[in-house]
Amino acid sequence: MKRIWRRRKGRGAWVGLVLAAGAAACGNSGEGGQPAGGPGGPGRMAGERAVPVATAAVEVGTIARSITVSGVVQPLRSVGINSQLAGAVREVNVEEGDVVRRGTVLARLDDREIRAQVASAEAAFEVAQATFQRSERLFERQVITRAEYDRDRAAYMAARAQLDQLRTRLAYATIEAPINGIVTEKFIEAGDIVSTQSRLFTLADLDTLVARVQVSELDVVELREGATVDISLDAYPDRLFKARIRRIFPTADPATRLVPVEVALDEEANAYARPGFLARVRLALGTRSGVLLVPASAIVGDAGSPAVFVVREDRAFRRTVETGLTSEGRVEIVAGLQPGERVIVAGHNSLRDGALVRETQRSELAPAESGIAASNAGGADQ
Repeated sequence: MKRIWRRRKGRGAWVGLVLAAGAAACGNSGEGGQPAGGPGGPGRMAGERAVPVATAAVEVGTIARSITVSGVVQPLRSVGINSQLAGAVREVNVEEGDVVRRGTVLARLDDREIRAQVASAEAAFEVAQATFQRSERLFERQVITRAEYDRDRAAYMAARAQLDQLRTRLAYATIEAPINGIVTEKFIEAGDIVSTQSRLFTLADLDTLVARVQVSELDVVELREGATVDISLDAYPDRLFKARIRRIFPTADPATRLVPVEVALDEEANAYARPGFLARVRLALGTRSGVLLVPASAIVGDAGSPAVFVVREDRAFRRTVETGLTSEGRVEIVAGLQPGERVIVAGHNSLRDGALVRETQRSELAPAESGIAASNAGGADQ
């Protein structure tokens, strides 16, 4: 019996030591059973490492939704010049790029045969005219009959019509510029044989260059004629030009539901652009003021459930938000955030809800984290 009592007494002492250790541990606990603050800050577990992140404050500002559509630069007016005669080309006076005025002689066709026909028609016309004038005098004196007078009058009118016709054909042998512009295409050389309606030249009026783009029916209702827009040229990627909406076409393509919109380049853009250049037109569709804005890189999750990580007391908490417009790397927050709250914009690639974080500059983060944040920001613009 004495031996059994000693064993129980030893076991009780061991249990007492375990309970005492537990009580000591509980005595070091903070309020609510959370680990007490230490050198690592409040709520930090022993051995827990803070994740470096870059943050930004939720701001109140203005955002405008915009789209960028591409189109080809072209002259406001372009005229194709065709031959009205068949024959040989005697001379060509212009080349591509030449600036011409209305009435400038561009080329001449061989007109010797027509000139001979005109000379013959002029002689016949003079005879018919003299005969008709004599018939008028005789008819007034009642020397000839009405039928004879009508015969000579008809012959005179036919001769005049024949002469006018040949003179018109002779004029077609001289190819003149119908507008002020620049020669953009030349299809003939001296000595070529052309037929009726053969294309000879193309002239373009370069005083006004335009770019015609296709805009969705859902977006075109936000546009107004005369509005100023930004335009860039692939040939000059580092320059930004201005243009204005010249006209919005009244109908949409029934297959694509796209509406043509024509923008006219300003004088500066006109000086750099050439017909055929690719232009990218940025159209502002709607502006909202007094809205909450965060960098696009702060948004995590998919499009169906966007969220952000909010920093509070050195911890990151995932919060679902409702987003609105996106423009220039910023996203409108419709619900879920308050002005002044700080959201994580870089370093949240593998962040968990409630994780301990340490705010730092984006440049100090690992290249992978910084690159991901930058790509997210760039891809969010619409």
